[in-house]
Parts: sequence; C-alpha cells; structure tokens
Amino acid sequence: MTRIISGMLLLVAVTALPQAAIAADAANGEKLAKRWCAACHVVATDQKSGNTQVAPFSAIAQMPGFDAAKLALYLLTPHPKMPDMSLSRAEAADLAAYILTQGR
Repeated sequence: MTRIISGMLLLVAVTALPQAAIAADAANGEKLAKRWCAACHVVATDQKSGNTQVAPFSAIAQMPGFDAAKLALYLLTPHPKMPDMSLSRAEAADLAAYILTQGR
C-alpha cells in the first residue's frame, strides 16, 4: 500500500512540474514592457504619456475575451506596426501576464 501511495505522489509531482516551469513571470513582463513597449503604449500607471494611436496596456487587458495565451502567441509573430522584438516564448508569456495585471 505504501508503494502505491508513493507512486501516486510521484506521478502527481511529475505532472505538476511542467506546469510550474511554464508559469509566466509578470515581473519580468513589466521589465520587458518598459524596455520594448513604453515608447508607444502606456504600460504602467506611473507612465506619463504614450502614443495616442495605440491602446494602453490597461485598455488591452480589459478588452472582452482578453486571453493572455492568445496575446503571447500574437507577440511572437512580427507585425508591421510593431518592432520585431524577437521574444522567446517565455518572454512573450511574461509580457502577456504583465498586461493581464494592468486590467485589474
């Protein structure tokens, strides 16, 4: 019985590890936003101004159906009006997680 319980605990731990490893880091996303996005977007409440032609992060995060995973995927694809930031998947997820915090 002890072996069965130990095996089940090991199985739970092994399946939970990948989820924890891919958890997005909003604090890193904030650093990335201030480096890459603040020239156009208002990325934080303490930022004085941004380009009036683009939405602030707070408005993006409050859009109906906002999905951080979809935004991260969007950020990985170069777009004509945005610079190619060459973000890694983790960085795109971090940036999307940070944007999500701006909608609260």
